[in-house]
Amino acid sequence: MRPLRSRWIMVALTNLMAGYLRLTYATLRWTHEDRSRAEKVWADSLASNSGAILALWHSRVPVGPTAWPQGPDKPQIRVLVSQSRDGEFIARVIAKLGLPSIRGSSLKKTDTAKNKGGEQAFRDMVKWVRDGGAMAITPDGPRGPVEDLQKGAVALARVTGAPVLFVGIAMRPCIRLDTWDRTIIPLPFARAAMVWDGPATAGRDDDPDALAPAWGARLSAVSRRAEAIVGERQAVPAP
Repeated sequence: MRPLRSRWIMVALTNLMAGYLRLTYATLRWTHEDRSRAEKVWADSLASNSGAILALWHSRVPVGPTAWPQGPDKPQIRVLVSQSRDGEFIARVIAKLGLPSIRGSSLKKTDTAKNKGGEQAFRDMVKWVRDGGAMAITPDGPRGPVEDLQKGAVALARVTGAPVLFVGIAMRPCIRLDTWDRTIIPLPFARAAMVWDGPATAGRDDDPDALAPAWGARLSAVSRRAEAIVGERQAVPAP
């Protein structure tokens, strides 16, 4: 996004988007399904000072903060955000919403020579989760393929032993951006749904090649369920 190359435009858009999202979140009319799954993970994490992992598809980034409201009854959460200019915008917006980020991108399968902070970001995430924090990831981001869960999510779960929660979020009406993943922008007073699955765990002996598609299917399933609740037609094709 070329406008984001300007410092002043970046600041203005960040303030505008953060303010819009904060006000819009307060007006959404929610239906929650299987929230008890998340509540149990939150409680267990606090009781044992152990971490947790939240997975949602990249298209839900603008409404992701609604999945983990801040408060003493939940572990603190950080968000993995790419080091791109678009990622800088996202990081600034969610920071204004009270969510700090860890910056980095996964290695591209087609270009292993470029490491956009992925290795350091992974180490930072492992330390944060092992210290009892929660980590939010979009396992098909930042460039897709759409709803194709990459093995980095499985690797984080295997190394830390933390439980993984899958959350599907949908709302109607909403704006769908003309991006690779048809990103959702919420509209005020929209009907919204949040559906949970999990927790899932991964041991060091588990096969990432088998877990990744299985977990991706679960994340897509809760996303389709949330869309069905609000009556939104599926806008993102299956991988």
